[in-house]
Amino acid sequence: MNAEQINQKRNKPAKAEGPWVRTMKEFRKNKSALVGGYLILLLIIIAIFGPYLTPLDPRAIDYSVKLQGPSLDHWFGTDHHGRDIFTRVIHGLGITMWIGFAATVLGGIAGIVLGITSGYYGGKIDTIIMRLMDILLAFPGILLALALVSILEPSRSTVIFAIAIFAIPTFARIVRGSTLGTKNLEYIDAMRALGASDLRIIFKHIFPNILSPIIVQLSLFVANAVITASGLSFLGMGEQPPSPELGALLSDGKDYMWDAGHIALFPGLVIMLIVLAFNIFGDGLRDALDPKQNKK
Repeated sequence: MNAEQINQKRNKPAKAEGPWVRTMKEFRKNKSALVGGYLILLLIIIAIFGPYLTPLDPRAIDYSVKLQGPSLDHWFGTDHHGRDIFTRVIHGLGITMWIGFAATVLGGIAGIVLGITSGYYGGKIDTIIMRLMDILLAFPGILLALALVSILEPSRSTVIFAIAIFAIPTFARIVRGSTLGTKNLEYIDAMRALGASDLRIIFKHIFPNILSPIIVQLSLFVANAVITASGLSFLGMGEQPPSPELGALLSDGKDYMWDAGHIALFPGLVIMLIVLAFNIFGDGLRDALDPKQNKK
């Protein structure tokens, strides 16, 4: 390689980084967000594979070992029916996280569709959709979910549906605001002038540009969904006995707080870990996806 080639190589402009590459670099700088991400990954792995690795039946009753504290035979102790709490927590982790994910995805999809429709078309459509969202927002999330579950039969699918309903207005408002800020940009006007259909503009040009706040809200709302699902089960309006859902395990332990506090302690700690992991992960995503953070 001669001197001229070396100079050309040195003067060659660096390849421009895409927005997602910059986002990942910013995200890696946030140590607490990385911890949250790794913790979420660990919880998902345990939820998927844990039930296959625990030798005990989470519903097996053995009164000869009831209310025993943590030991080598029962790592988290046993409950008032002699069931192994560690096994029940492992099985319950999957149930609780599935409810949280499913409710968030369902509510997110509905909210995204309504928010884009409202923001893009405006006028009477916007007014009708937003007034409906205002009505839903008038009720605290847990109370709205409790009312819906009370009307319907308490079950896992009912809890997912109820949480998804109160997720809709949150997503709809965020997506509507982002859509309003994007739809009047020059390149969108150019696509309209070229004869592009509304669906093409929405899904190919608007939706990809409003993904950042949607992703952040999805990650943060899972924690809210987990708390709500556990709260409903604790009140007896969610998963029914003998289901090992984490909120139901907390309910089992409320009458033994002084005599056998470990029954409620370990499910409560796992719920805390889930919520903490998704909150710090979501905060890290929000910082990384914020355009102001990515500016040099």
